[in-house]
Amino acid sequence: MNRPANIHNDQSSSNSLDLTSLTVEGVQAGLAIGAYTAKSLVEASLDAVERYNAKYNAIIFLNPSAVDDAKEIDRRRTAGERLGPLAGVPVVVKDTIDMAGLPTTAGWSLLCSTTGGVDLTPERDAPVVARLREAGAVIIGKTNVPILSCSSSHANNSWAGPTLNVVIPERVPGGSSSGSASAVAAAMVVLGLGEETGGSIQNPASAQDLVGIKPTIGLVPNAGVFPGSANRDVVGPLARCVRDAAICLDVLAGYTSEDPKTLASVGKKPKGGYTSKLDADALKGKRLALYGSGWRNQGLSMEAEELYGRAKDELEKIGAVLIEDPFAGSGFADLHWPIPPLANFDARGLESAPYDLHKYLERLGSKAALKTFPEFAKATAKENPFGPTGIAYFLANLPQFAAVLANPSHPPNISEFIALKEEYLAIFDEVFARYHLDACVFPQMLQELPALHGTELIRATTVDQINIGGFPGVTVPAGYYASGSPFGLIFVGGMWSEAELLSYAYAYECATRHRKVPTLRNEA
Repeated sequence: MNRPANIHNDQSSSNSLDLTSLTVEGVQAGLAIGAYTAKSLVEASLDAVERYNAKYNAIIFLNPSAVDDAKEIDRRRTAGERLGPLAGVPVVVKDTIDMAGLPTTAGWSLLCSTTGGVDLTPERDAPVVARLREAGAVIIGKTNVPILSCSSSHANNSWAGPTLNVVIPERVPGGSSSGSASAVAAAMVVLGLGEETGGSIQNPASAQDLVGIKPTIGLVPNAGVFPGSANRDVVGPLARCVRDAAICLDVLAGYTSEDPKTLASVGKKPKGGYTSKLDADALKGKRLALYGSGWRNQGLSMEAEELYGRAKDELEKIGAVLIEDPFAGSGFADLHWPIPPLANFDARGLESAPYDLHKYLERLGSKAALKTFPEFAKATAKENPFGPTGIAYFLANLPQFAAVLANPSHPPNISEFIALKEEYLAIFDEVFARYHLDACVFPQMLQELPALHGTELIRATTVDQINIGGFPGVTVPAGYYASGSPFGLIFVGGMWSEAELLSYAYAYECATRHRKVPTLRNEA
């Protein structure tokens, strides 16, 4: 990965910036008073990438026009033009999210020309990238992921090599948005975009002491994103504080004709934006469901129980009303069915993957190296991802998958997934109504992070329930295990409840301030 060639550092300003404590509002305030320029801020970001990326391996492609984009923000500011809410803010996007002119490799050597594969280089941005640009964000680059995003624990099998956890490098960084989380945690950038099919925003956020938003499906468009499942995929922000995540969600959310399911979001966004309900007293009187076997029939580790107990005390002190395991006896936990031979991952909803991939490839443009699923299958035949030894071999055990694979250009029959989703929604809504709940608050993981190169994987409390149901979740730092591994909470609510969940996470963040700035290492 080479640094953009058009950089000429303004050393007097770029080296003095403390990126570790920088927020979106801090950026705007600093630019407004002339403490720095967008150009010097982006140069400071690139300096941080040069200093730390060799260690953490978060960013795999740099945007060659980043400095020029920043200079354009400065020109517009000098001219008195109206600027967007992210003007001058350095951000990164996950490799799987299309950015015009840069390849989308999905972490796979077969989709990367530098490792002997073919490049999938889109002619246009994904809608979420276009919205970042419109808001004035400066995209620093694209970030590392595991092959086809098929790990919610790490990126160890990526063609670019493993990404490290910035907080505790010997443990997994969370996946599949591993690189975005590490870039934000290491303060190479202020914000990152992640994408989730089954834990890929919430896991890396919790693993690296960040705030992550897994949105309601249909709130944020996922057109132009290399798919895991169009029925489950969502794009959301990773940030170091709740307010930054909320500001970014304002930019990302809303309807686009490129993604018809976002029509459901019309009228669902709060009129004052996602920061409008942020209040340190937001948890007073709120009724929160606690984790138990009624939600998922898997217990917490002893230390996780202790940390959760402390978090409960903290929540009660700021006014929350805690309801013990209200899902007990509801049948909710019985809906979870890990797909054999997997121990924990319920892959239902991924039956449509070949069709979703076919539609994604069609969008890449007329000059794309691969334009259809059959072309993709031919190019990747030596490591057939859906074959018995492929990265997504388990999909063959989904009853309706074979028919989709046989005819990937035909709209798929996913009736079994739809029936399951209906059951999740019905039980969730009934329990919330019966107990007058405002949200759930759970430990995001059952136990501390496993070793980076071990055999264990992250075990989460809300993957895949909120992915199949389509529910939103917001993660927030909540302390540390004795080992130094981060402990995080996740607030989960009904469809379109992001503004409320963000307010609860914000109130908890204000009261506890658990997140610590990690010690950064620059040795490779």
